[in-house]
Amino acid sequence: MAQLNQCDTLIQNALVFDGSGNSPVVEDLAILDGKILARGANLDVGTVGETVNAEGRWLMPGLLDIHTHLDLEVEVNPGLGEAVRHGTTTVLVGNCSLGTAFGAQQNENEDPILDCFTRVENMPKNVLSKCIENINWDNATDYLHHFANIPLGPNVAAFVPHSMLRVEVMGTKNSISRPPNKEEKTKMLAIMEECMAEGYMGLSTDQIVFHYLANDPNKMERIPSHFAECDELRPCLEIVRKHGGVWQTNPDGEKMLRTLKRYFWSAGRFRGKALKISALTAVDFVSVPGIWKKMLNLGKVINSKIFKGNIHFQALGGNFRMWSDGMMCPIFEELESTRQIVACETDEPEARLALFNDPDWLERFKGDWEKMTVADANLTKLGGNKDQSTFQINFDKMTFQDCSVPDWDGETLAAVLERLTAYINSEGKSGARNEAEAAEFAKFPKEAVHPREFWLQGLRLYDGGFRWWLDVANIDEDIVEEILFDENALPGFNDSGAHLTNLSFYDGNLGTLRIAQKRGLERVAHAVHRLTREPAEFFGLNVGTIEPGVQADITLINPDNLKSHDMNKGRTKVYHKLFEQDVLVNRSDGVVEQVYINGVRAWEEGSRYTDALGTQTLGRAVRANQ
Repeated sequence: MAQLNQCDTLIQNALVFDGSGNSPVVEDLAILDGKILARGANLDVGTVGETVNAEGRWLMPGLLDIHTHLDLEVEVNPGLGEAVRHGTTTVLVGNCSLGTAFGAQQNENEDPILDCFTRVENMPKNVLSKCIENINWDNATDYLHHFANIPLGPNVAAFVPHSMLRVEVMGTKNSISRPPNKEEKTKMLAIMEECMAEGYMGLSTDQIVFHYLANDPNKMERIPSHFAECDELRPCLEIVRKHGGVWQTNPDGEKMLRTLKRYFWSAGRFRGKALKISALTAVDFVSVPGIWKKMLNLGKVINSKIFKGNIHFQALGGNFRMWSDGMMCPIFEELESTRQIVACETDEPEARLALFNDPDWLERFKGDWEKMTVADANLTKLGGNKDQSTFQINFDKMTFQDCSVPDWDGETLAAVLERLTAYINSEGKSGARNEAEAAEFAKFPKEAVHPREFWLQGLRLYDGGFRWWLDVANIDEDIVEEILFDENALPGFNDSGAHLTNLSFYDGNLGTLRIAQKRGLERVAHAVHRLTREPAEFFGLNVGTIEPGVQADITLINPDNLKSHDMNKGRTKVYHKLFEQDVLVNRSDGVVEQVYINGVRAWEEGSRYTDALGTQTLGRAVRANQ
């Protein structure tokens, strides 16, 4: 290779996974003016700004996070460091029908962003309000343009969020109370055409039965996307199909037959080409064992030569562990009595306490408790099982963490209840492990030997401090691996930026790489392809490669530290200064040694962000199919 005149950064001797899926090779990589200048063995460069010795390290394109809800955070914390530190250089926003593409959309007494995001993504209103204050656009074109004017960290690509599209055309009240009229349908189609021409990836919709609005008088109503019938959706999606875009969607657990019918809209046999669908989700749910296999088999049928579809089910690269602050968690939206608890404002514990002591509510809760504690629950019935909740309470599998009683941290609710029962039955003479626990047990009535009464009294006493976690899915790593590498799945269901104290999978892509690492470098090459070039091509984005001439978005991995990375142990609560509250995040320190965005190092070994992240505009709005 001829000598190169100069470069800003020369990374030498790295084991390079280029995202193609091909076997890795030891190479150098030269960066100049934010782009890949050259790659190859022993590059000869005249003048080098900085040389990085990457011997023994893995170099790959920056990873894509294909399912985030960072739409609001990016406006107050544009560096998005919690994503970048795990190797992510491109994030997809506007998922699940929610987003800010049309601005704040505030109108008289309507505040749709607060209304939609608060409960669906478990974000307190005071946090969301801080973000909304920074919104200074009112249309989808200016939304994409505004990213060039903030110190953006990772690249951002956006869906048209369907709930917000309906609000834009109909207003919040009308969007949940009646179908759109002919003029409104025409306007929606015009907006979809404009957005697809601007470079939006496609349309995101939502049908998850747990997703409710947060503002009076609509707290018992689901978000607007749920009210769209096929005659509204289908024309919008034909525009997406025409432009080679993607429909991001999820299932309706109460209308599974309709969901299946809609998934077959992907078929291209009679429509010229497939409608690309990115659907939630292929995970191995504890409550519905084997459902992942049915989803992937469905994908296989739709994607077959018979139907010529193109649907992929999003997958998570590790264990699905969920935390709940008492009963403040989206899974409790399913049942009427528990939904009333979640509908209370986060900072209004007195409202929840009033319900916990209300005889009428308690009577209704007894019936719902029976639905949540069914022996041998069968949740595989199409259309849902009205006598059984999707979430089943099992104290043996629920573990206290960060709760109001430190002695209970790390213990199952069953173990604590067992000691409490002994304490009550001995009239306080024995059962408690120490005086501090005895003092807590003394606050429980005799009826608390019943699990339901123990649960209720714990919520009365501690509210959000009655904090626990449960493994919802992906307990068996062999099954997780099978899902991650199935051609009808796509890794990246990370939900980054959502459910601030319930979930945290920012490092989900690293989980995929670690699982692949167990099988050797060829499997790692496949995993890198699945996390970079494959999703980039599926969503129509010009990222995910490290070929000369492209933007230099690069991640350097320490493979030795990757081997011991544990997603569960890496989850921790930290205080978010901008949000002024605790959030659940991940720590993978030592695994990702360096991250470059547009040729600028944003994260480096020593577990630190560089001065550039959050102060310089590094990433860009990535426009699909352009």
